[in-house]
Amino acid sequence: MKQKIIIFDMDGTLIDSKKDITISINYVRDLHYKLPPLSEDFVVEAINMEVRNLPKLFYGTELYEKQDMLAFESHYDEQCVKSPYLYDGIFDMLEHLKSKDIKLSVATNAPTKFAQRMLSSLSVAEMFDEIVGADAVRQSKPSPEMLNKILNAYSYEKGRDDAWMIGDNSKDMLSAKNAGIDSLFATWGFTPNAEHDVLLRHPREVIEIVL
Repeated sequence: MKQKIIIFDMDGTLIDSKKDITISINYVRDLHYKLPPLSEDFVVEAINMEVRNLPKLFYGTELYEKQDMLAFESHYDEQCVKSPYLYDGIFDMLEHLKSKDIKLSVATNAPTKFAQRMLSSLSVAEMFDEIVGADAVRQSKPSPEMLNKILNAYSYEKGRDDAWMIGDNSKDMLSAKNAGIDSLFATWGFTPNAEHDVLLRHPREVIEIVL
């Protein structure tokens, strides 16, 4: 039986989480390095870069120091559910797709536990069959490993089933290409201006394309 599968990125695609991410990064900057706070725009731009050294950009270190990782995760564990919100139209889109038996999952470069907590706090976690974070695979996006893990869970067969990756940056698009599935670029989130074969301006367009 033919399946239709949609794999969503999370941050900047389903939810706006930049405020909490920035607060926790700035907490570590001040705690360990006495550095001034970064802006939300800077943090989002850095995260979405195809090639970047985030420890250097955020903390001025060449490597992600264990003390910084532990401090960030401890702070973000509580911070991550304080301010995120679903983009306009996301809940209705997910609900409609679910009612049509479309298979929905999430592939995020965030740790799985944070993704599950945030999506649960926004009452949408139960809509997804799989929520896969970077900690669940050896290589995060743009590697196809995360997407392949989800596709394998559905027993996906190319030629029989349809599958799409929906995200807001080049890593999402490359992961789809590397996995051999279609991709749609969401412009309502962290990246309003982009070049891609299919640009989405509103979540309702997902329904039009998939159905």
